[in-house]
Amino acid sequence: MPKLTTRYTNQSLAETFRLIADLLEIKGEVIYKTLAYRKAADSLTNLGRDINEVAKEGTLTELPGVGKAIAEKISELLTTGKLDFLNKLAEEVPLSLADLLQIQGLGPKKVGLFWRELSITNLDELKTSAETGKLRHLPGMGAKSEEKILAGIAALARRSGRTPLGIAWPFAQDLLAWLRTLPGVTAAEAAGSLRRMRDTVGDLDILAAAEDSEPVMQAFVERPDVIEIIGHGPTKSSVEFANRLHAQLWVHPPARFGTALQYATGSKDHNVRLRELALNLGYSLSEHALKRTNDESELTCATEEEVYAALGLPWVAPELREDRGEVQAAKAGTLPTLITVNDRLAELHCHSNWSDGKATIREMAAGAAQRGLKLIVISDHSQSLGIANGLSVERLQQQRAEIDAVQAELGNSIRILQGSEVEIKADGTLDYPDDVLAELDLVVASLHTSLGQPRQQVTQRLISAIQNPHVDIIGHPTGRMIPDREGADLDMDAVLAAAVKSGVALEINAHPSRLDLNDIYARRAAELGIPLSINTDAHAPQHFDLISFGIATARRAWVTPEQVINCWDVDKIMGWLENRRRDV
Repeated sequence: MPKLTTRYTNQSLAETFRLIADLLEIKGEVIYKTLAYRKAADSLTNLGRDINEVAKEGTLTELPGVGKAIAEKISELLTTGKLDFLNKLAEEVPLSLADLLQIQGLGPKKVGLFWRELSITNLDELKTSAETGKLRHLPGMGAKSEEKILAGIAALARRSGRTPLGIAWPFAQDLLAWLRTLPGVTAAEAAGSLRRMRDTVGDLDILAAAEDSEPVMQAFVERPDVIEIIGHGPTKSSVEFANRLHAQLWVHPPARFGTALQYATGSKDHNVRLRELALNLGYSLSEHALKRTNDESELTCATEEEVYAALGLPWVAPELREDRGEVQAAKAGTLPTLITVNDRLAELHCHSNWSDGKATIREMAAGAAQRGLKLIVISDHSQSLGIANGLSVERLQQQRAEIDAVQAELGNSIRILQGSEVEIKADGTLDYPDDVLAELDLVVASLHTSLGQPRQQVTQRLISAIQNPHVDIIGHPTGRMIPDREGADLDMDAVLAAAVKSGVALEINAHPSRLDLNDIYARRAAELGIPLSINTDAHAPQHFDLISFGIATARRAWVTPEQVINCWDVDKIMGWLENRRRDV
């Protein structure tokens, strides 16, 4: 749950309002009040501007879902860092109840039931009650419900405590931007697993270059959003921020910044390889310098490129530094030309307000065109996913007319195709019959429900979709949600083998809560010649900007632009689709 801070961002405000909504629903408040806070949270999440600037302009009430009462609460949080309403609510409803919502399948109403009937206020009490059979006698509960709750608690315990990349990355970028404004700072960069773009990160490792480190360290520990100083020294300090992230800052002289950044970026195994190479060349490598072993003289490096060059290597992209053959490839001159954000030309999986999106087809297409995309596929949810307002066959046909109208309006600025994210149902069948699928320009088939099925069953379910000749892309294959939901227990060898045979593409879903396929399986898929598709799963135009997370995952997988459908020009994409249709 969020801690209050005087440096509120759009996301931290949204988290606060979602917490309020959860607590109100746990309390049993009328639904329209909880919905008001959820709508405000969604509006803040999708807002393309800094909420602080909107507040300064006095236009908070012009935001969707933000009325006078909520605007006043936003202003109170931004100006005081506190909210009396939340403090009073926390006196009525224990804040620890919000932790129970992390358990898959538990919503506020069920948590409220446990609290009122059994005085359960935390995870330990819930676990004990489930183990002793006290939950099964409550309304709507039973022995199986208890088993699911215990399984959910066990899954929660398996989480690493690491922070999702999508939360850590934007905060780190704001922190770096601030550091770069400090007097004397000549450079500031993220390091560690954050710079290597792992899907989750531990503490934030931040490096700055400055001749005089002490003023930089003092400014760092005195930031108003620091709630605890864990350590404070002349060259290294560690703090906890109000958003519960921990960060450590190192400050090195600019002349030594290259070796420091290389060392702090890691990974540990990558650095071991480099140190071995350095020793063979007569150097010892540390965060401070390359030291010659014969006379202990130093070779300082201001940039990472200088470090790698001294070792006879080209610079290795941070995403590759996991000791998965990158040092050997660098020595052999066979490092891949990795995909970049600028290589993307198409978005093949996104949603409009026809299902659970927040924008019209025109707004989505125009937003894509503004970002330089040449093709977009509107792939709203299919009919059985009621929670996402899935489209019936009739609504699907009606949507085609709107797509044609928007295409006529926007002309050649972007190509718009009609697709669908079709649900792979629990029995392995698809949500539309084949004759309906045949009418779509592109079909994305995805798992959303019954992810806990046994390994063989859920694997066969996905393979059945892969083998359907009308399916073009398998969306977010495992169905995981970081950090809240583990993916399906798939036999990935069997899945990849089926994809090779069918020619279907596998998606790297770029939304930072998914990043699915992960880098390990994406690399294997690329090695097998399976086409990849990197999509944002956008539900609003600004979500197209999440592509950087998917690109980073692909870079970790050694993926080149040629292996990704989204990097092909329109004619090549259309030719690929036509060939697939011809094979049906």
